[in-house]
Amino acid sequence: MVRLGDLTGYLDAYLAVREIPDYPNAFNGLQVEGRAEVRRVLTAVDASVASVEEAVAWGADMLIVHHGLFWNGLQPIVGRFRRRLQPLLREGISLYSAHLPLDVHPEVGNNALLARALRLEPSGRFGDYQGVPIGVVCDAEIPLAELVSRLQAQLQAPVKVMPFGGEVARRIGVITGGAGQTRILTEAREQGIDTVLTGEGAHHTYLDAEELGINLLYAGHYATETLGVRALGEHLQKMFGLDSRFFDHPTGL
Repeated sequence: MVRLGDLTGYLDAYLAVREIPDYPNAFNGLQVEGRAEVRRVLTAVDASVASVEEAVAWGADMLIVHHGLFWNGLQPIVGRFRRRLQPLLREGISLYSAHLPLDVHPEVGNNALLARALRLEPSGRFGDYQGVPIGVVCDAEIPLAELVSRLQAQLQAPVKVMPFGGEVARRIGVITGGAGQTRILTEAREQGIDTVLTGEGAHHTYLDAEELGINLLYAGHYATETLGVRALGEHLQKMFGLDSRFFDHPTGL
């Protein structure tokens, strides 16, 4: 058991949520204040009706997510937004969100963990967001087909491959989620990265990859971002003796 204030203070410091810039509606940190003491922590990728209902059913004191409540900005507490928020308040369950701070973290971050799960070792960073590099760079010598095979096996998810950077991946950029963006691919090319691994991107990024000469791998936004929040729950279990469980609710996207 740990007091809520102590736990959120630890998370704020450990994840450096006040130091890492993020999208305005990400709102990192404690989003909903619940009961004063925490024994059980449920982790999930998304703050959704499904994850909130699971937190209630399991008797969690805190729900920790990667994608929090406020992505759509100001909104009335009606309909499905009420169905997310009301059970948390009724049951006294706290909600804590960590978006880019969880992507960036060297120990429990999505990018570092995914790279290491693929038997790659980060040697640098890339993917600038307001002066902070979000992704990791790994130097390797691995056939592209082998990298794709490892990725599919690790995530148990299909991988869309745009093979325009050569049959061997030698400098790999890992940046999970929705980093299939022209500016990210352009920066990768400028840094000599021949293969970019992310979750998803827009139609035109196929042409970006083709024209920039980059291997672009899309493995799913959800699938690539399950590792960090799961690892964070396990970390809190070791640090504070809390019960922790990951709620898997894949979107297929």
